[in-house]
Amino acid sequence: MIAVIGLVLGVLAGLVIEPTVPANLQPYLPIAVVAALDALFGGLRAYLDGIFDERVFLTSFLSNVVVAALIVFLGDQLGVGSQMTTAVIVVLGIRIFSNAASIRRHLFKA
Repeated sequence: MIAVIGLVLGVLAGLVIEPTVPANLQPYLPIAVVAALDALFGGLRAYLDGIFDERVFLTSFLSNVVVAALIVFLGDQLGVGSQMTTAVIVVLGIRIFSNAASIRRHLFKA
């Protein structure tokens, strides 16, 4: 319940404050969002499977964002930032759709 309240407050704060992202961090924002969505869908799947652990969710959430950003940063340093961004998006996208399929099967008993 605390997580839902935090999510609602965070969304409301973002809508009211309308923060701007510095130009040098803008390439990392989509990666961070997709990594966070991956952790969110994984947490929902774990909750529905009855194995949700707040500590695992928090560390997964934070480490997904940090690792994805580091991979893209490394790609930028090597001159292949867009390819690394695409690779991270594809991998996390596959995980998101896999978790979404599991959630759908769980909810609809299919």
